[in-house]
Amino acid sequence: MRRLATYDSRDAAATIITAKTIRTVDEQRPQAEAMLIAGGRILAVGTIAEVESAAAEAGLQPVRVDRPEATIVPGFVDAHAHPLMYGQMLTWVDIGPDKAGSIPEIVELMTARAATMPEGAPLRGYGYEQRNLAERRHPTRHELDQVATDREVYIMNASGHGGVVNSFTLEKYGITRDTPNPEGGEFFRDADGELTGELSDAACNVLTGLHGVKVGHHGPNFHLGDEPAEHQRQLDAVQREFLAGGVTTIGDAQVSQREFAAYLALADRGALDMRVSMYFLSHLLDQVIDLGLTGPFGNAFLSAAGIKLYADGTLGGWTAYFPEGYVGDPCRTGQLYHQPEEYAGLVKKAHLAGLQTATHAQSPTAIKMVVDALEQALAARPDADARHRIEHCGLPDPAEIPRMAELGIRPVNQTQHYYNWGEGVEQAIGTPGERFNPLGEFLAAGVPVTISSDAPVAEPRPLEAIQAAVTRVTRRGHKLGPDTLRISAEEALRGHTLEGAASLGRDDELGSLTPGKRADFVVLGADPLETEGAEISGIPVRETWVDGVVKHQVQEG
Repeated sequence: MRRLATYDSRDAAATIITAKTIRTVDEQRPQAEAMLIAGGRILAVGTIAEVESAAAEAGLQPVRVDRPEATIVPGFVDAHAHPLMYGQMLTWVDIGPDKAGSIPEIVELMTARAATMPEGAPLRGYGYEQRNLAERRHPTRHELDQVATDREVYIMNASGHGGVVNSFTLEKYGITRDTPNPEGGEFFRDADGELTGELSDAACNVLTGLHGVKVGHHGPNFHLGDEPAEHQRQLDAVQREFLAGGVTTIGDAQVSQREFAAYLALADRGALDMRVSMYFLSHLLDQVIDLGLTGPFGNAFLSAAGIKLYADGTLGGWTAYFPEGYVGDPCRTGQLYHQPEEYAGLVKKAHLAGLQTATHAQSPTAIKMVVDALEQALAARPDADARHRIEHCGLPDPAEIPRMAELGIRPVNQTQHYYNWGEGVEQAIGTPGERFNPLGEFLAAGVPVTISSDAPVAEPRPLEAIQAAVTRVTRRGHKLGPDTLRISAEEALRGHTLEGAASLGRDDELGSLTPGKRADFVVLGADPLETEGAEISGIPVRETWVDGVVKHQVQEG
């Protein structure tokens, strides 16, 4: 019988670690200079004398680790990420803004990779955002034909909700100008009705297969099919990236049988070095309920958390639902994945079973649909601590924010989205776009802020996310919206640690450096609360500890 691998750090030596500053994110004692850990837990936090006394009282003889110039913070919690998808991206061609600023540069990078690949092997690229390109548009299939005409070429948009393919790909899968758009997706055409090569959402089924992106499956799963052994290599690489950024816990916001099997295999071989809370895709709702996965399940490293749903598409790909059309393209309205009644039924079924829901919603219309449905579900079974989530929650109508506070709804935002392409939101929908991710409005209304990466849509670099929350200055140097949308470094640190843990339902064991909690923490080269806002992302992550064990370390010199 398969068993989830267990992790026990009781054999690890007791340790006292000291630093210039320990930011505990614990209101009872927000700052300290030393911490005692043993058995994977924090036993004491305080002055050096206090933790030495605690060690003596416990009969421990701890080793001493001194980091006199460093700042220690809790391990970062990335409450919304797509690790397996990120792992796939790490094996593709990087055509993000740091690598390619124009379509010819994308073509050049893709062509160079094609020259190194076996004949006929599919070629994939990832990370372009059309509004960051010099041409301010998507590439076309004809431009990708310059890369190759004898193999599939696909470049995925940074939003993760579509991209562009070459003519070979369209021909291989029988897509012509007369092919109807699938429900929930689009094969884009030019003014003459010819295919441009761009596709979005359910149209990506040509790449993922019918079980990938499908409205009947309640939303997209863009992971392309790889062998299980390749998934293991991808997750190994992904863990290194998260740990290098100081992330010790993630919420996987898109778990199907494929992801679940990959995590079980990772745990079976004792290679799961981070904590993972899983949100199963909503097409699995009935199976999750039938299996009884509605309460705590798993262990401290791999556990079930809830159900992931989709309300609309993405702002980056112009598939979020704006019924009046986009300012940048009035013919595009985006889409809702569900009619309100259908969506409310799914949410109510999950809530009545005791499941936390996490719904992707970006537009005001979609967010209101989520709030309305949660209000109905909570009326049917009141629960003051249900902690239902709205993923991204990019542009809520201001009237919805007090309702979110009253209902205990937790938005899970990604500030790197506006760091990377905030200007594009304004171009897409006009000046309302300056409110994208209105963290300051949330806090003013009593709605807690959770910050995450949405990797691979953004790199799992919490310090970059914190900087963006503090400054609201984009990669191009543009200030997005008024100062009332900004939050302090202290609030942002809390949003990427304790509030992230709370959004996962794990703040009783993670998110702050509090006696009794797990010994997950990060050693930083400077104090983010004392660093100029525009310089926070440059703070080095020197060490990442999980369960009192070093999992990432930068060698000095």
